[in-house]
Amino acid sequence: MAKRIDLDAPGSAFLSFWRERHLCTLTTLRANGTPHVVPVGVTYDAEARVARVITGKGTRKAAHVVEGSGRVAVCQVDGRWWATLEGTATVRTEPAEVADAERRYAERYTREPRPNPDRVVIEIAVDRATANLPKGP
Repeated sequence: MAKRIDLDAPGSAFLSFWRERHLCTLTTLRANGTPHVVPVGVTYDAEARVARVITGKGTRKAAHVVEGSGRVAVCQVDGRWWATLEGTATVRTEPAEVADAERRYAERYTREPRPNPDRVVIEIAVDRATANLPKGP
C-alpha cells in the first residue's frame, strides 16, 4: 500500500531504495499541460532534499522545466516496490554543479556517465514523497 513519506524521517527502507541501482522515470509537463515521461538515472540527497538528473541542454525534459512551472516527479520501480519524489525543478548549468551531479550519478550507477559537453543538471527541490516499499528492520 502506498504511503506518504515524512521527509524529515524517511526511514531506512526508503533511503536504501534510493541508493540502490534502479532505472527511473522523470515526468515533466508540456506547455499544454500533458505529461512527458522519459527514462532517466536519478540521484537523491535526502539530507538536502534534492534529486538530480543529468541530461543534455537541448533535451525536451530540460526545455519543459525552463518553459513551464518546474513541477516534476521522478519515480523508480522494482517489481511491486516503488518510490516517487515530487518537487520544483530548475536547470543548473554551472560546471561545479554539473560535475557534482556526474559524480553522484557515477556513485549510484557504478559507471561514469558518457561524455557530454552540453550536459546540464535538472535539480529538483523535493517537497513530497510517496512509496510502496517492504517494511524496514
